Amino acid sequence: MYKVLVPIDHDKGRASAQAQAIIDLPDGQKEVQAILFHVFGDNPEGASVAQVASVHTVMDALKKAGIAYDLQEASGDPATAVLDACRSQEVNLICMSGRKRNQLDEMLFGSVAHEVVHRSDIPVMVCGPTT
Repeated sequence: MYKVLVPIDHDKGRASAQAQAIIDLPDGQKEVQAILFHVFGDNPEGASVAQVASVHTVMDALKKAGIAYDLQEASGDPATAVLDACRSQEVNLICMSGRKRNQLDEMLFGSVAHEVVHRSDIPVMVCGPTT
C-alpha cells in the first residue's frame, strides 16, 4: 500500500483532475490510500475539510472507484502545510493540481505547486484541470 497526499483547493475542475489521476494509478483500488488535504488560509468560521465542495468532488470519484481515502486539514501557508503533512504522514506521492500561469504571474504571486515541486523530497505528480 502506498500513500498519496492530495492537496485540494476550491476549484472543482482541478479537483476532478486530481481524482482522475489517482484513479488512473496502477492497482489503485488495492494499493492506494489517498489523503485528501485542504489548507485553510483564514478560517474564522471554523469550517472543516468535509465542508469544502471540491473535496466532495474527489471523495465521490474515489468512492465510486473503490479507492480508500482519509480527510485531513491544516491552516497557514499552503506549500509549507503540504510538505509538513508529507513528512508526518510518510507519504509516497503528492498529487497536486497546477494552474496555467505565465512567467510574470509566477514571479509576482508564486505557486503552491511550483514551491512543493521544488522543495519536496518525494515525487510530485502535477495534473491540470479537466474543465
